[in-house]
Amino acid sequence: MATRLQFENNCEVGVFSKLTNAYCLVAIGGSESFYSTFESELADYIPVVKTSVGGTRIIGRLCAGNRKGLLLPHTTTDQELQHLRNSLPDEVVVQRIEEKLSALGNCIACNDYVALTHTDLDRETEEMIADVLGVEVFRQTIAGNILVGSYCAFSNKGGLVHPHTSVEDLDELSTLLQVPLVAGTVNRGSEVIAAGLTVNDWTAFCGSDTTATELSVIESVFKLREAQPSTIVDEMRKSLIDTYV
Repeated sequence: MATRLQFENNCEVGVFSKLTNAYCLVAIGGSESFYSTFESELADYIPVVKTSVGGTRIIGRLCAGNRKGLLLPHTTTDQELQHLRNSLPDEVVVQRIEEKLSALGNCIACNDYVALTHTDLDRETEEMIADVLGVEVFRQTIAGNILVGSYCAFSNKGGLVHPHTSVEDLDELSTLLQVPLVAGTVNRGSEVIAAGLTVNDWTAFCGSDTTATELSVIESVFKLREAQPSTIVDEMRKSLIDTYV
């Protein structure tokens, strides 16, 4: 199911949180109800970690990650890096990267298999994304926007992209990602999908302005109604164990 919430009266919940199939990061300093909403939904399955990145709370826009890894910008302090390495599961690789486009969350959109990236990222950054996250990397735009991480959100089950994405682009992106995609909005018509929504294979959190119609599109394309977190997490653990054996 999808849950509606706010971060201190702000509906851009994807700016202040980062959700994957293996962990969830929540910005330090928000109201306790923001953190506890994530915790009540997720704590039985994955760690929910309070953190800052580079001393700021906009963690969802600054980092990029999936169940295999987490990429952090060069502004991340040693203390933050150590805190994340200590708090996340051992199999998650936490890596800080030197990249001038430091809002990695705006420049990279990924699930556990594929990453779409800003067309101007360094070649080394592209290699790091492939390496740390274990994904295939494609340089892309979404509806003409180079900030691919801002204008789409996708899991291993489906994805939501900028409402002006053409049918041809939808088909192309869907083929690249191998998941069904829908053009839509969050937070009562906002095109900045990833700012208003954070999602994994079994749950989603979106801003409290999200309408019932938007919510039903989100639950439908991400297949959240039939998702069972326990089975998904068990499958992931098995696949991780297979990888490491």
